[in-house]
Amino acid sequence: MVNAVITGYGAAFPGTETQAALWSGYFEAHFGGSRLAKRIFESSGVRARHGAANPLAEDVSSWGTEKRMQRYVTEALPLGKDAVAAALDDAGLAPADVGLFAVASCTGYTTPGLDIRLASDLGMSSAVQRLFVGHMGCYAAIPALGAVADFVVARRRPAVLLCLELTSLHVQPPSTDPQQLVAHALFSDAAAAVVLMPSAGSLGPGLAGLELVDVAARTDPATADHMTWDVTDLGFRMGLSPRVPDVLAEHVGPMIAELLGQHGLDVPDVHGWAVHPGGPRILDVVAAQLGLPPDALDASRSVLAEHGNCSSATVLMVADELTRARPVPPGGYVVALAFGPGLTLYAALLRARSLSR
Repeated sequence: MVNAVITGYGAAFPGTETQAALWSGYFEAHFGGSRLAKRIFESSGVRARHGAANPLAEDVSSWGTEKRMQRYVTEALPLGKDAVAAALDDAGLAPADVGLFAVASCTGYTTPGLDIRLASDLGMSSAVQRLFVGHMGCYAAIPALGAVADFVVARRRPAVLLCLELTSLHVQPPSTDPQQLVAHALFSDAAAAVVLMPSAGSLGPGLAGLELVDVAARTDPATADHMTWDVTDLGFRMGLSPRVPDVLAEHVGPMIAELLGQHGLDVPDVHGWAVHPGGPRILDVVAAQLGLPPDALDASRSVLAEHGNCSSATVLMVADELTRARPVPPGGYVVALAFGPGLTLYAALLRARSLSR
């Protein structure tokens, strides 16, 4: 049986600021010196973040949505180009080799989209097929990966997936809403891209060499209001209920058990866990519900600390961090897990191929 194999990875980030500098230089005044906001920033697990719009240099909180979307295009194109070019180079492919180019993003609207603009800028064929996955939120990388993998297997052609998010463009006006304080303490900007192929030769470290075995999803419509992303006249506004970890606690164990059980596996059979770091409490809940050892989510915590929550790009960043720090032996399994609006959980089961396979 042929499975789609990840053969290249690339990432790109705008400028970096420390969490401490962002707090003291902007958010402390923005939130009126709120002690609650300070505690949330200090306990977020984030040490540094990236921003195409740096609040220390410009305050976008009063910008209208039109101006924010114009800036989205300006900032997203070079960032996406760098990430995709790095992934293609890692895979040893030319842009013209790509059969499908997919883009996932929930932080901007533009038509023609990033997919067509970047395909042209990168020199992909005018016949390249394109797919845009919009507004699925933090879990978008996994269903997008599944769709791209299906193309690769069916058409026997390479494909590229780019996840690109610019959350810094959506700083909201001052608020005392705890949900807004949490969102502004966590989110960050990034672009991450992967190349998938129907077969692979010599493979390097990191994500390269992992084949997609299966994808699973679970949605709890009764909790749809727990995580929202609303388009307003002042950009996109995050809704993030403190009850989200409790919902994840209810569903993550049964979903993962079902996914692994279909392949004759159990939690101890998984070599590595690439869990989207929606926040420290979410990671604690996942570890507890799955009975994972203390160091199992080190890659997730590291990415959260050094990059923040970069929405859909994050789980790819965690998977790369994980597999570089803890190389997966041939035949070993990795589970990628992410969450988002719906309330929805998505998981991907990946398996390491032999380097000579």
